[in-house]
Amino acid sequence: MATVFAPTGTLRASINLGNPVLASLDPVTGQPVGVSVDLATEFAKRLGVPLQLVAVKSAGLSVDNVSQNKADIGFFAVDPKRGEEIAFTAPYVLIEGFYLVRDASPITSNAEVDRPGVTVAVGEGSAYDLFLTRELHHATLVRTPTSPAVVQGFLDQHLDVAAGVKQQLEKDAARAGGLRLLDRRFMVIRQAMGVPKARGADAAAYLAGFVEEMKASGFVKGALVRHHVEGAAVAGEGD
Repeated sequence: MATVFAPTGTLRASINLGNPVLASLDPVTGQPVGVSVDLATEFAKRLGVPLQLVAVKSAGLSVDNVSQNKADIGFFAVDPKRGEEIAFTAPYVLIEGFYLVRDASPITSNAEVDRPGVTVAVGEGSAYDLFLTRELHHATLVRTPTSPAVVQGFLDQHLDVAAGVKQQLEKDAARAGGLRLLDRRFMVIRQAMGVPKARGADAAAYLAGFVEEMKASGFVKGALVRHHVEGAAVAGEGD
């Protein structure tokens, strides 16, 4: 399988730094660290090849890396649009998408978001952007370049709602002040590994088996603990 996954002799793993649940930059070394980095490292060891991390700032760019053969594997939220070119494993981690509003906002529930005149900030190409593009029929989506830029864009452009990964929103809300999360998630984001469909069914099956082993062995749970990730759960069978 090494030649299938790493035809250049090195496994190129696309790492999305725009999702703090998956990866971030170590403040000391400046290198990517996180659950996805740990999984990529373990997979390269399994294949017996060196690992190259291809770090990007958004999920959309990470998808592009794999779709355009700039990377061999990636870590993404499962989505049917992305699935046109990428074969996904079952999810290894479940995280939540939430809405954020100002303390003074009249919006108190998810149902009140999808109304005419309501503007919603989203990270372009993110899983929740793709989801809300399908699900919101009246509100207007306003896209920012990356997920970490959502809250600042929401504030700067005086938008009504910011949508994103719960942990990122909580972090940004604590920094900005005067903001609150709505009380319920609007989606569960199923984070999986992916490989280009062009690599074939055997490659997809091999990667899927690796993910199941990493969940069953406790590797994923251990990585979440090691990197102090809260609010995310190891995906179970059928998730």
